Amino acid sequence: MSESLKVKTMAQMMAAGEQPEVLFWVGCMGSFDDRAKKITKAFAKILNKANVKFAVLGAEESCTGDPAKRAGNEFLYQMQAFTNIQVLNGYEVKRIVTTCPHCFNILKNEYPELGGNYEVLHHSQFIQNLLEEGRITVEGGQFKGKKITFHDPCYLGRANGVYEAPREVLAKLDAELTEMKRCKERGLCCGAGGAQMFKEAEKGNKEVNFERTEDAIEVKPDIIAAGCPFCNTMMTDGVKHFNKESDIEVKDLAELIAEAADL
Repeated sequence: MSESLKVKTMAQMMAAGEQPEVLFWVGCMGSFDDRAKKITKAFAKILNKANVKFAVLGAEESCTGDPAKRAGNEFLYQMQAFTNIQVLNGYEVKRIVTTCPHCFNILKNEYPELGGNYEVLHHSQFIQNLLEEGRITVEGGQFKGKKITFHDPCYLGRANGVYEAPREVLAKLDAELTEMKRCKERGLCCGAGGAQMFKEAEKGNKEVNFERTEDAIEVKPDIIAAGCPFCNTMMTDGVKHFNKESDIEVKDLAELIAEAADL
């Protein structure tokens, strides 16, 4: 990320005797995937605009171990988790925000049994709080007349019951929010979870992300809004498969809010 984004590491903050309001857990996708890096930047811009004192771990951040655990390698997961917990506890981290529901779920629900106890928020919840507190305001004018449909990430929705925060955030955009037939508790997976993104497809007659993209195309949206970098990739691939790139954009919540706030 560029210097103009003003992103400090925990090490820099501690050296200066400061404690951040929140630690931004970037995640592997947000750090290394070119598409997801744009989501990371958009969220960092929102945090800066709202004057949130935040930090990242930088090179001290490692994978949460979610893909390893979901793929059945508990030993590797625990090694990765213990390393992260040592770093987080060493910095006395209390609050964490992340743009990835997989990181959100594992940090919130599975790290405590290994000694990592933190208040963990998904960025949709954090952005909703910023909007409610008036720390950031959006115009939303450029989305007037646009139709947006939100795809519920599995680990945000059904695993953690977070359905309203992303929709409350999207409601600020002055757009028409349209639900797919399968949404909220009945939402369909994008096909990437459980480490499926990193392996070849198993036998079947259709890719999961194509099936999910058909759900979205059915409501004729201008934008498919996502709240997960994995979902973003899978839905983008689905849109390309159906040759709809010129009609439908796939954007993360943070990108939409950053655009509406003219960041």
